[in-house]
Amino acid sequence: MQISYILDRFSKYAGFIAAVLVVLLSLLVAYDAGMRYLFSEGSIALQEVEWHLFDIIFLLGLSYALKHDKHVRVDIFFERYSHDTKAIVQILSMLLLVIPFSLLFVSDAFDMTWQSYLQHEVSPDPGGLGSRWVIKAFLVAAFVLLILQAVSEILKAYHQLQDKKNLWRILGIVTLLGAMVYLAWFNRMAFWFDPVFLMFAMALVLLMLGFQVAFVFGAVALFFALITDEMGLHVLEMLPYRTYGIMGNVTLMAVPLFIFMGLILEKSKMAENLLMSMGQLFGSVRGGLAISVVLVGAILAASTGIVGASVVMMSLIALPLMLKHNYSPALASGSIAASGTLGQLIPPSIVLIVLGDQMHLSVGDLFKAAVVPGLLLIVLYILYILVFAFVRKEAAPAIVSEESYGKVAKAAFKAILPPLLLIGAVLGSIFAGIASPTESAAIGVLGAMGLAAMNRVLGFDLIHYASIETVKLTAMIFMILIGATAFSLVFNELGGGDMALTFFTGEMGDKWAFILIAMLVIFLLGFFIDFIEIAFVVVPILVPIVASFHIDPIWFAILIAMNLQASFLTPPFGFALFYLKGAAGDKVSTGAIYRGVVPFILLQVVALGIIVVFPELIYLFGK
Repeated sequence: MQISYILDRFSKYAGFIAAVLVVLLSLLVAYDAGMRYLFSEGSIALQEVEWHLFDIIFLLGLSYALKHDKHVRVDIFFERYSHDTKAIVQILSMLLLVIPFSLLFVSDAFDMTWQSYLQHEVSPDPGGLGSRWVIKAFLVAAFVLLILQAVSEILKAYHQLQDKKNLWRILGIVTLLGAMVYLAWFNRMAFWFDPVFLMFAMALVLLMLGFQVAFVFGAVALFFALITDEMGLHVLEMLPYRTYGIMGNVTLMAVPLFIFMGLILEKSKMAENLLMSMGQLFGSVRGGLAISVVLVGAILAASTGIVGASVVMMSLIALPLMLKHNYSPALASGSIAASGTLGQLIPPSIVLIVLGDQMHLSVGDLFKAAVVPGLLLIVLYILYILVFAFVRKEAAPAIVSEESYGKVAKAAFKAILPPLLLIGAVLGSIFAGIASPTESAAIGVLGAMGLAAMNRVLGFDLIHYASIETVKLTAMIFMILIGATAFSLVFNELGGGDMALTFFTGEMGDKWAFILIAMLVIFLLGFFIDFIEIAFVVVPILVPIVASFHIDPIWFAILIAMNLQASFLTPPFGFALFYLKGAAGDKVSTGAIYRGVVPFILLQVVALGIIVVFPELIYLFGK
């Protein structure tokens, strides 16, 4: 355990450095945007410093996120495991997934870095930074830290095991299976099934067992590269170069900045003030509290975009109030869960940023296109609540306030105005083409700090919390992207992309059949895995098919985003349901939550159908 403690310190310091750089990156991007737009002065070197800081943030965060168990896993079965079983899964994950994949990555990344050093590689842009090998060396350092942290996790999990014999039995079985696979490969036995299907099957099984998502994709890619003769490990030699391409993607720099902005707002008491004010404003209407939850969810979506935070905040604040006033537990929980997931669709949405990157689309165009579908969902939610309250008056009663309505309206206006101004500044600058999403996100960070200062909660503790959590979430997202990139490299080398393209354009040959199947597959996958895995693994397979059918990619991306939002609500594994139940405790039953979200899922399907039938709606705010 002493060794584990020492190894943990490396990750701890790496995470702390990354957290400091999150704050510095926000200030630098905001400064750079201000200088460029106000004084027409820009610096190539400063812009490269910004994306170097972005790279270091998520690379140093990889081991820190592992230390805090922030690398997401599908916990359908994992949460029911015994303490020993969880420890065994953790040991197997580190031994069989993290360490082998990281060792391969370190080897290839070192070759790339060494080549850059020998060639004295510098920035191709005039005025850019020199010694390009330095930032590439962080790839090596990041995965070395990941290996060290994996060793620490093995030591900690082994120390916690009550019965160590089970671990050794399972390791013996794994060794036996490995020997059988090796013998089959050595004797050049043919695959019983197409390896493309086997890749997906193996990944799905490991995900269901509770192994971390990012490492599953990377390790499965490594396994099939090893056992497939026509490929070998050389197919993954391009992975560090692909990762370096991710590092240089300025669009993705908006991800940590929007997360940082949202986390500051989460702790600024903005949501609490909004909910209380809006609840009083609409309380006199039947279903008014539920309507206020929807509207506050929309405002939080447009300002924070963090689904988990929105659902938990409203569960803690609004749910007790609604139950106190005799609201139906199903309606209360359904409206909270559905409203909390609006951040998946309403800009500035992390989902849309990821989809823009994966589908090679303008994030600004996606933000514009998502406005009408987001408003459509809000309207449908409110109409449903009004109809429900009219039919079942006792389940959504009106609340009589002793205060004058004018005073309530004034308080609500004061609570709503600051976040609306922030939303207008962030999204307005993007829609008007004044600033990029990354620049707008940095300005949004400053605005969020201003709102926190107004509420007298801005301080070191808040910035520390927001920056540390930003590092964890950003590292989790980008580790999944790296693992998904490795998976895609092997998948395409096996002919999976060509197989999908041939099936839809040749054997099927119908655009609408493709759209229907694609939406159905994404919807069903949403029952089991998170939107990030779907966006990074499934979407790249669909992109060439979308192009071959000449489907509007912006429209198709919005359909995917709406579909992914539904994945947060679909019982029994929707993440929003877990967030809600975890925050609500015994206040509502799981059955009431499931009954409550079903109508909202159907409303999402209706909204999806409207956008399918009337695709021109997404361009009401311009192309």
